[in-house]
Amino acid sequence: MNADVHASVTRIADLEDREYDVEERPQSAWETGDYVLARVTRRPAPEARLENPQGRRVELIEGETIVGALGTRRATRGFVGGWEDVGDDGQMDILTGGGVLGRATSVSAYVPTPIEIEYEGHVVIDEEVVRMRDYRIDAPQAELDTPVILVLGTSMSAGKTLSARVIIRVLIEQGYEVAGCKLTGAGTYNDALSMSVAGAESVYDFVDAGLPTTVVPEETFRESIQSVLSRIQERQADVIVAEVGASPLEPYNGAAAVDLLDDQVAFTLLCASDPYAVVGIEEAFGHSPDLVAGIATNTTAGINLVEKLTDCPALNLQNETAKGPLRHMLSDALP
Repeated sequence: MNADVHASVTRIADLEDREYDVEERPQSAWETGDYVLARVTRRPAPEARLENPQGRRVELIEGETIVGALGTRRATRGFVGGWEDVGDDGQMDILTGGGVLGRATSVSAYVPTPIEIEYEGHVVIDEEVVRMRDYRIDAPQAELDTPVILVLGTSMSAGKTLSARVIIRVLIEQGYEVAGCKLTGAGTYNDALSMSVAGAESVYDFVDAGLPTTVVPEETFRESIQSVLSRIQERQADVIVAEVGASPLEPYNGAAAVDLLDDQVAFTLLCASDPYAVVGIEEAFGHSPDLVAGIATNTTAGINLVEKLTDCPALNLQNETAKGPLRHMLSDALP
């Protein structure tokens, strides 16, 4: 039995192209990252889509089966919930566009209602449950010595992905070979693909590390993400553009990701949802970013307020005129 649609979190396992069985397992045996098959039980809202392994957003219909991965999400502007919230009835929800599955316990009024599904069983190959960690990158540990442009946010949907894309293009125009990575967040493929479209030679994310989301114990996160950093180091790029999803203060291990990169960070870009959030991040971390961008800088009023409240320069990276100042800042920061 194969699913009608495989979510993008299955891309590392290539389940679309292989045979597998589906067997029920008791919830006491479930783990984060388990691949499971579920059936859509109610017609989803038209705008609710699921990414396939190639990153295409697919509209689902009632009765179709999907394969995703058990995980946990703690979105400030989306869904809260996880696989540990699933009851005995097996009712679940698709918690991310990438196919992270669990039961939603809190839903923002500003996002589409989650797609309702029902657990049918775990994906099994050779009588063994298939898990994301079975397919994670296995790279010899290497110390990172490539300069990093760190892209942070004050929240989800603050403009990090767009800003990372602009930075990558500016660096490539300057002759740098760029590697991209997204180290924390909730599993979707869109952000990694955006870096590839911008021209990054190689792009990795936490899904490559075997994690559906980074809401996991810090020790698990550090061990898993180290393999990604080692693989990136193998590529010998001139510079790495690293995005930390959500904000470092949310339970996605953002602070741990910043700590892992700290010695190599040459430039920090903070994407802010509003000017006052910049002050909050400064106070929480005790240092200022090199540049503020994102939603807070969409107008000159926002830029002026950021610069009034902080000592940080601010740019609207959606404007072509911002590329010149950004280019100079990056040139000054990099060898």
